[in-house]
Amino acid sequence: QPLVSSSKWLQLHGLKRNKLSLSQILSQIGFQHRKGYVTTLGKLVASRYADGLFPQYKRAQDGSVYNLTAKKELILHFVDSLMGAIELYKQRMEWLTSESRQIFGVIQEQCIVIVLDFGTAASTEFDLCRDALSMVLVEQVTQIAKFNLIRAAQDLMKWQQKSAPVSEHTVESAVMWLWKLDRMTAASHTSSAEALLEAMSDEAVRS
Repeated sequence: QPLVSSSKWLQLHGLKRNKLSLSQILSQIGFQHRKGYVTTLGKLVASRYADGLFPQYKRAQDGSVYNLTAKKELILHFVDSLMGAIELYKQRMEWLTSESRQIFGVIQEQCIVIVLDFGTAASTEFDLCRDALSMVLVEQVTQIAKFNLIRAAQDLMKWQQKSAPVSEHTVESAVMWLWKLDRMTAASHTSSAEALLEAMSDEAVRS
């Protein structure tokens, strides 16, 4: 789900209602070529009256055959509708794989903790990590309810003791805290696990 309801996402959800699945389209532009069981032959036999009268389409999924009866205008209408749907999906994929979503995915939960484990990152890598984290705070965390930041280190560091309500002030505060962190904070073999356990100890946190 997107963090903010978008017209594109709502349009995508409306595709099923607009009858743009293959089965729905086929039912509107033709009829299924039926088979019936003939007792004397002891097998299914397909009707033959439509052979040569209609163009036919065979579904790969189940082998069913449809006789296509629609006029060209209706076919072109579905072509336009499907091309519009494809464009919506392209836009949706571009949105899902852009900016902070490309790195972190789409944050769906309303209360989260971001656990920071920079390891022994070099100075440039450390700054790149902080740039990415600042981006997710501004672009996505601003759209949820509560959050916190915890840094894995020998002496565990927390931005707040418990997850804090999201506001312009708290997001700015978190970004400032992030950029004041020391790159060379000592770590231990268990610091990452300890930070995760600390994150999960906040009962409000969902992710």
